[in-house]
Amino acid sequence: MTTRHYALPVETTKWHIEGRTETVLNWEYDEPRDRLLTLYEKGKKKQWDAQTLIDWSLDLDPADQGVMPDTYVPIYGSPTWEKMSRAEKDETRHHYTAWLLSQFLHGEQGALVCAAKIVQTVPDVDSKFYAATQVMDEARHVEAYNKFLHEKLELAYPIHPQLALLLDQTISDPRWDITYLGMQVMIEGVALAAFALLRDFTSHPLARSLNAYVMKDEARHVAFGLLALQDAYKDITDAERSEREDFVIEAARLLRDRIVAEPVYDRLGLPVDECLAFMDQSDIMNVYRMSLFARVVPIVKRIGLWSDKIQQAFIELGVMAYENAEPDEMFDNDERVAEELEAAIAALRAGEPAPDTRAGDIATSIVAGQT
Repeated sequence: MTTRHYALPVETTKWHIEGRTETVLNWEYDEPRDRLLTLYEKGKKKQWDAQTLIDWSLDLDPADQGVMPDTYVPIYGSPTWEKMSRAEKDETRHHYTAWLLSQFLHGEQGALVCAAKIVQTVPDVDSKFYAATQVMDEARHVEAYNKFLHEKLELAYPIHPQLALLLDQTISDPRWDITYLGMQVMIEGVALAAFALLRDFTSHPLARSLNAYVMKDEARHVAFGLLALQDAYKDITDAERSEREDFVIEAARLLRDRIVAEPVYDRLGLPVDECLAFMDQSDIMNVYRMSLFARVVPIVKRIGLWSDKIQQAFIELGVMAYENAEPDEMFDNDERVAEELEAAIAALRAGEPAPDTRAGDIATSIVAGQT
């Protein structure tokens, strides 16, 4: 992404994070965990090419409601929104879409660095194997979101300061499990929910297929974090457990309340305080913010960080409704949606009818755009 597409100036193009990392080599190759090796095998088989699987020839008009509907914009329905002309609403939606996808892009680069660090620092060989496949996944995601922003939206935003803070804490901490916890559970868990909303709300085949394929990978990544941390946290001390719960609580508050699109409102000359106040009171935004934790809360519970302290924090954040959700079911659904879409596209290209499903409808649009 060249800096000419940024809506706001970028103070520096190179961000250096100070930290200390301990490299772990392990000569014991004969006691791998079957669950992680299964993920590793799946990671090898599920590699895809962002240049060829996604149809980048499809036109995309940022003003098109099919790319992102008005209702997806956080200030939709506010007094500020109602005063806008149609052109101003379209511009706001364009900028918000670019801001959101930019945070996806920057987060994916953070995930790329974290995955590489996990290969270096995690003590178990089977975890190193799987993390190596994730490095390739994350590089592909950076490539795909960069292409989408650069070629289709032609607009981008710098990383949000609060996301930068969380990435800094996650990457700079020398303990491998904090890297897992910050990236695999917190950042990617919330990102999966945001990807799902965009995948399911958009009717544009390019935007939907991009997010569906990325989610297929991310579901494995979060499952990897769950499996590895379940084992790692069985024998930690109460003090170590409490410290990690504090990290989760602070990360949850950052992700829920502080990473909002105020740079968009400021850039467009909108009343920032009024926009943020509306978002705080908006029922739609509260539901959206809660949904971001549909995967995080049950995973945190399953890895054993479930004291009264963390439960109270989740109650205060309004996300305890997901306590008994089944992450595996959500991961399976994310993978199923992407595979249905891929199969429907393959069927159409082979001259067969598309299935009568949402995936079939999207596949028809994709293949029609290629002819």
